[in-house]
Amino acid sequence: MGIGVGNASPGEHSVPTTTPIKHLVVIYQENVSFDHYFGTYPQAANPSGEPRFTAASGTPSANGLGTALNAPNNPNSQQPFRLDRSQAITCDQDHNYKDEQQAFDHGLMDKFPEYVGRGTTTPGPGGATACPTPPSPGTPPPPGNTVMGYYDGNTVTALWNYAQHYAMSDNSYSTTFGPSTPGALNLVSGQTHGFSPDLNPNKTTGTAVSPSGTVIGDPQPAGDKCDTRDTSTSVSSGKNIGDLLNAKGVTWGWFQGGFANCTASHTAPGHTAPQVDYIPHHEPFQYYQSTQNLQHLPPTSVDKIGYPDQANHQYDLTNWQDALKAGNMPSVSFLKAPGYQDGHAGYSDPLSEQTFLVNTINTLQKSQYWKDTAVVVAYDDSDGWYDHQMSPIVNQSQDTANDALRGTDCGTNANATLGGYQDRCGYGPRQPLLVISPFAKTNFVDHTITDQTSILRFVEDNWQTGKIGNFSFDTKANSLNAMFSFGGGRQGDDGHGTSGGTLLLDPTTGQPAQKGHEN
Repeated sequence: MGIGVGNASPGEHSVPTTTPIKHLVVIYQENVSFDHYFGTYPQAANPSGEPRFTAASGTPSANGLGTALNAPNNPNSQQPFRLDRSQAITCDQDHNYKDEQQAFDHGLMDKFPEYVGRGTTTPGPGGATACPTPPSPGTPPPPGNTVMGYYDGNTVTALWNYAQHYAMSDNSYSTTFGPSTPGALNLVSGQTHGFSPDLNPNKTTGTAVSPSGTVIGDPQPAGDKCDTRDTSTSVSSGKNIGDLLNAKGVTWGWFQGGFANCTASHTAPGHTAPQVDYIPHHEPFQYYQSTQNLQHLPPTSVDKIGYPDQANHQYDLTNWQDALKAGNMPSVSFLKAPGYQDGHAGYSDPLSEQTFLVNTINTLQKSQYWKDTAVVVAYDDSDGWYDHQMSPIVNQSQDTANDALRGTDCGTNANATLGGYQDRCGYGPRQPLLVISPFAKTNFVDHTITDQTSILRFVEDNWQTGKIGNFSFDTKANSLNAMFSFGGGRQGDDGHGTSGGTLLLDPTTGQPAQKGHEN
């Protein structure tokens, strides 16, 4: 059964778009490099007992590990190795701004175990806890270090199937180096500079906002009632895409698991400790004075979701589901899974992430909105997981305390530094990016250089909002349009097992859920 059809909201589609896409849904997941999920795409090992993946005839090649960079030929001190489906639970790797640059080692990409590999513990809400050693059905991974590990289509099966039926990029990057918060801020503004350096006098952890006022770590949004830990808090008076959408009268919202209840938590299957659903430093709009909902006030009614009211466009994930059922889905929706399903190593995993992705996308494909919707699946950072591809450095930085791509800096050309703002070295690590839509190209691998702000640019261009300004990375971002075919969309069966651009998957196996859709 599909989602119930409700009455259209006043003003629906009243703002013209430059493409047939009237609804954009950005599913923003956590901490994955491209090679970690797609390093051997489209070839899977297909061992007995795991969901099988066989690529369709004519599947294009992607820039993966291949024979030149897979074992035993990799330049790192440890070799890449396949993680079995039973090894879905792994340690969180080091993904600090400076450490990632050091792992890149002047572009040689050969110092990942030394600088971003983690041992047998991972930090959690209650402090450091033991990280289970993955079981070893074959060759054991390097002791205490999984940073060179990768999955294939027998574990991240849904994502590989989406790549088969829609479009993915093998040349998309974090806008800057660093962890979750810089990635989230870049998604919505292309700007990590201009934040308060430290509003918490009891700060006990490392630098989250550099002395220059640039976010390089994970401060929490100042004043958020759900702030949980003793680190710096930060706020900005700058602009983000929400401000631009408001000015154009476009409905929008950020929807995050647990936003309505700070203490709600879940334990992902196979994990031993619960994870809070709402993670403050994953919510970028809370850092901006113009788009904050610091007290987590609910919308005044389902009809107001996406419109200005006390929620200020910041919602619980259940509010998005309510709006979809009521026929009031905003034009632009940013979805953030509850912590246990966001894919972040340490407290989530690829199989828990797959459950969230498939259930969400299946629901959309059964809804009235699918015909003019594009789903973008993207990630906030790489978690430090190995990726072999050096990123193009489109913005340099010369902070000797934090930059280390070339030893003591990230380039010294003042003309290649946006606004002279330091600590914005980028692009950073390569990450997965998929477009799932009736208008997405079929079984297509895009090689266009893109980054997190390419999603921002798509919103700006499609709804003609104008740019952020203040030296946002949106001025450098390439478009996502190469991943689309706007010549009428898909009509009927596309020859790859989809009808009208739909592909319903099983959330457990990641394989097609309907008979006749098997690979």
